[in-house]
Amino acid sequence: MAVVITSVTPRSPAAKAGVKPGETLVAINGHPINDALDYGFYCYERTLALDLGTRTVKVRKRDDYDDIGLNFETYLMDKKLSCRNKCIFCFIDQLPPGMRETLYFKDDDSRLSFLQGSYITLTNMTDSDIDRIIKMKLNVNVSVHTTDPELRKKMLCNRFAGDVLRYINRMADGGITMNCQIVLCRGWNDGEHLRRTLSDLTALYPAVQSIAVVPFGATKYRDGLPRIELHDEHSAAEAIDIIESFGNRLFIECGERVVYPADELFITARRPIPPGEYYGSYDQYENGVGMWAYLRDGFEEILEENDGDSREDAVTCATGVLAAPLIRELADMLSAKFPNISVTVYAVRNAFFGETVTVAGLTTASDLIAALTPHIGSLGSRVLIPKAMLKADEDIFLDDITLSEVSEKLGVPVIPVGEEPEDLLSAFIKK
Repeated sequence: MAVVITSVTPRSPAAKAGVKPGETLVAINGHPINDALDYGFYCYERTLALDLGTRTVKVRKRDDYDDIGLNFETYLMDKKLSCRNKCIFCFIDQLPPGMRETLYFKDDDSRLSFLQGSYITLTNMTDSDIDRIIKMKLNVNVSVHTTDPELRKKMLCNRFAGDVLRYINRMADGGITMNCQIVLCRGWNDGEHLRRTLSDLTALYPAVQSIAVVPFGATKYRDGLPRIELHDEHSAAEAIDIIESFGNRLFIECGERVVYPADELFITARRPIPPGEYYGSYDQYENGVGMWAYLRDGFEEILEENDGDSREDAVTCATGVLAAPLIRELADMLSAKFPNISVTVYAVRNAFFGETVTVAGLTTASDLIAALTPHIGSLGSRVLIPKAMLKADEDIFLDDITLSEVSEKLGVPVIPVGEEPEDLLSAFIKK
């Protein structure tokens, strides 16, 4: 598949070689270019012969990792692959109508797994796709959920979902490293099914380098979808016991736990979050595994290094119900060094998606405004919110209300705070 070059970065190797916007990239060093993975893989050599269809241009780089400077219409150089499944737990199928169109797109693209860390189910892949992953040594993230083929077909509502589990073994044999994910649905893939899945996946260590077990989450928009009970204290504790039976054994045998419960399981089970060392290198951090420990331990460490002072201030923190107890704990730590900084923490209940949704990243501006409006006049000098509440590249919430609009409604600056411990401390003590 030839790809049209939309622009060429000035003074780049391609620009110096005379490549022009509008030309078509057909191949590099004789290798056909179909997408961003081919482009990145075959651009690695110092000297490149670019087949532009009507001519061939030689491009020379000073370093193997230099970008040659070609730009294309899309990041992947073609369309993203959409998901072929209708998973019983899919969050996108639980979204309310009327949200922006991009939120309803389900991607299941192996290229994004490598380039951006997204998880794939393998159901829209072929043996040739697996061959390419192995050839290019592309480490991937896989949504497994269960290794029982028949159960996986039922959970993903895809008759091929069980067959493609063999791809995991092929990739392991080919030297590919995988992070795996299990969305734990009570009464479906828990109990003995969870034991089987963990047994099958941990047997592939170190190819399967980490496994996150994340509880199913429901919105109030599940009409027409299969019934799944939310986890309670007992079922969450039972799941943790199974997970830790594998994790403890692997830690003794390999020095790595490999399999980890999500923070939410510990909180639901009313069990303490483990210390940071429990999570090793935090391979599953983006899956909500170890976020609590990372922030708590890091905050305590940098606070100990701070001399503190007597400055006076009043700050409001607004976050999701799940994280609110942690933020209160950190605010209490702060008072030991900054006794005159008052921090009030509000847990924002999620009316937009339903109160069963407790994570901060799914908090809307409308719910934030509703929670804080009764306290206007006593919010202090600023309101701090997790940056995760906003769209990645814009100051806009899920319900399309902007950050500035929320600030105007509340009468104080609303400040998004990054996920690093130092980000939160800086936001607390900002003069």
